[in-house]
Amino acid sequence: MNSFLSAFANVVLPEGWKTPALAQLTPQENVLAWLEVDLDSHLHFARGLLIVTDQRVLSANSSAGSELQWSSWPIVAGLVMTHTDHAGVGTLSLLNSAQRMASWRFTLTHNVTAMRLQETFAARVEVLTHGASLQTQTEARCPQCKLILEHAGDECPVCHREQHAPLSTWGLFRLWRFARPYQWRLLAGFLLTLASTAATLVPPYMTMPLMDEVLIPFQNGQPIDTALVTMYLGGLLGAAMLAWCLGWAKTYILALVSERIGADLRTTAYEHLMRLSLEYFGGRRTGDLMNRIGAETDRICVFLSLHLLDFATDVLMIVMTSAILISIDAHLAAATLLPLPFIVWLIHTVRDKLRTGFEKIDRVWSELTNVLADTIPGIRVVKAFAQEKREANRFRDANKHNLAVNDRINFVWSLFSPTVTLMTEVGLLVVWGFGIWLVSQHQITVGVLTAFLAYIGRFYTRLDSMSRIVSHTQKAAAGAKRIFEILDHVSSVPEATQPQKLPTPLQGRIDIQDAGFRYGNRAVIRNLNLSIRPGEMIGLVGQSGSGKSTLVNLICRFYDLSEGAIKVDGIDIRNIALSDYRSHIGLVLQEPFLFFGTIADNIAYGVPEATREDIVAAARAAHAHEFILRLPQGYDSLVGERGQGLSGGERQRISIARALLINPRILILDEATASVDTETEQEIQKALDNLVQGRTTIAIAHRLSTLHKADRLVVMEQGVMVEEGDHDTLMARQGAYWRLYEAQAKNAEAVQVKLDSSRDEEMA
Repeated sequence: MNSFLSAFANVVLPEGWKTPALAQLTPQENVLAWLEVDLDSHLHFARGLLIVTDQRVLSANSSAGSELQWSSWPIVAGLVMTHTDHAGVGTLSLLNSAQRMASWRFTLTHNVTAMRLQETFAARVEVLTHGASLQTQTEARCPQCKLILEHAGDECPVCHREQHAPLSTWGLFRLWRFARPYQWRLLAGFLLTLASTAATLVPPYMTMPLMDEVLIPFQNGQPIDTALVTMYLGGLLGAAMLAWCLGWAKTYILALVSERIGADLRTTAYEHLMRLSLEYFGGRRTGDLMNRIGAETDRICVFLSLHLLDFATDVLMIVMTSAILISIDAHLAAATLLPLPFIVWLIHTVRDKLRTGFEKIDRVWSELTNVLADTIPGIRVVKAFAQEKREANRFRDANKHNLAVNDRINFVWSLFSPTVTLMTEVGLLVVWGFGIWLVSQHQITVGVLTAFLAYIGRFYTRLDSMSRIVSHTQKAAAGAKRIFEILDHVSSVPEATQPQKLPTPLQGRIDIQDAGFRYGNRAVIRNLNLSIRPGEMIGLVGQSGSGKSTLVNLICRFYDLSEGAIKVDGIDIRNIALSDYRSHIGLVLQEPFLFFGTIADNIAYGVPEATREDIVAAARAAHAHEFILRLPQGYDSLVGERGQGLSGGERQRISIARALLINPRILILDEATASVDTETEQEIQKALDNLVQGRTTIAIAHRLSTLHKADRLVVMEQGVMVEEGDHDTLMARQGAYWRLYEAQAKNAEAVQVKLDSSRDEEMA
């Protein structure tokens, strides 16, 4: 529990509140959580602040005037903080065993923060009440917001509420932005739907004169009028052919439109995904994102092309049929529409259960996809450690979970559909009984009753079909919500509104000024100042977690600084278009990533229009040409997914050739030789020597011996630059760099002694 609370210690207060709030705190007091409230006790908008520290609850109120009024309550055993929300207003109340001591109100935009503050307060009270014995409970906490869970692995109610807000079918109307370009086709489809529906309603209407003027008179001894029969049958055939033609046209047009809407939705979601920062991908599963852009958009497309069209047809059929029935006989029509209110009530009752159920199915299905996305790319590791059975069990468990969730929703749905069918059958019996009575009273003819029954068959069929749209609508709404969660996400690395152009040619000077960066509340880079001259090679060294890779990510602008600025040739990189800036950066990673395709395509990834001569020249400079020619198809040899068909050193040299081909002015080497053997490292080092010539280079390396050609070494510890200089200067200081170097030398000596000992034993 203490470790949990320490994670919240010294929480950064919001802007505008820091100075007045810090003036109220004692030197030994730590802020654990805070909440900006925006309503006063009369539900008028007013600024306020609620703070939970490790000693007390502190509150500021500005509603009484311009002067802030501060109140505080010591945190003691027995205090309780409750949380409620109703009608768009949330309330936190502080209570002891006898009375309510204080309450704070806020709009629901602050609701999640309020729930977290409440849990933080409860955790602090538990520490004061039970002491350190509660530390064992820290295992049963949400990994994101640290709330206490009843059991480890339970779904966090706060994060679940924040990430999976209740669905609204109205979210489907947001798809209009994708449908707007096809509005005239949609209008044509609607008119065709209206016409085809009207055409299908003609045949039942023609059965009335066919019965009353032909069949019943024939039973009474009159001869059949052949011309009249031919006319009615011809009308029925014509109506059927017209309905078929119009139905085909409307289905084809609306299917074309829905496919294009689905394609535009997929493309827009993927393009937006590509514009998001690395921070977004760090908190998402690959399988979940694949499922959203693939399966969810396909589900929406099917809904638009099939189910929505059927729903529109059903609505038109019911409305037009109701109008015809009322025009024929209002009393019999009233009996026909009797089950309708019950069906509407049933749809309304079941809708919410289906809505939440289908959203849960989507999440569980993403879990299933995530297992596949983890296992298939990592199949070599799975087989190397003989974990096939374990992964199969993971998939089986996820599949069982998926099955259980589907079983629960299917129980509701299976009960709903037969109930609607039963109501329609009861309605049909009512019409039969009432219609026979009307015929016996000579109020309607047999032809009218026959037409009524024909219309009722279509009416109830469409009513039953329309009720089933609830399922498809809620599935589509769940998919639309998950797609718009991507589209609504704003990148933490935004594009400049009025980007500045980089000078031509780019010199490559990098100035890092008072740089600071935080992951949440944890400072990773602090007050860093560094200037790198054009063409200079800088080596970044330090222990793991010292901030080296974070600094490189900031220079590449994968993340944005929390404080300070990074400038290239005097221009803040936040004022440069991302694509323009990154086109001047070459990146060689410790684990090079190759795409499925040919070797030539991978080398030319940054310059797709590159000629074969340029590709070969880059491969030669990267010392990759010789091994490429030994492959069966040379440069046209297919590389397996992620380059599985090549060795680590070969993949690295192809990535170096890829960086060479774009001719970058700034070069980033992130542990480029860390995971290869000594002989391969020498080949890669030769390629790197060609790559760094004339370029501003920043190299990260754990093996300090690989940085012997660096012009300067920068030593980092816990996000701070502690030393700077060349190898000899830093060794003479006997500081942080000297300690790192000596530790590596001793480790290398111990490894060599062990190798020599093993060799002597083998010879003996």
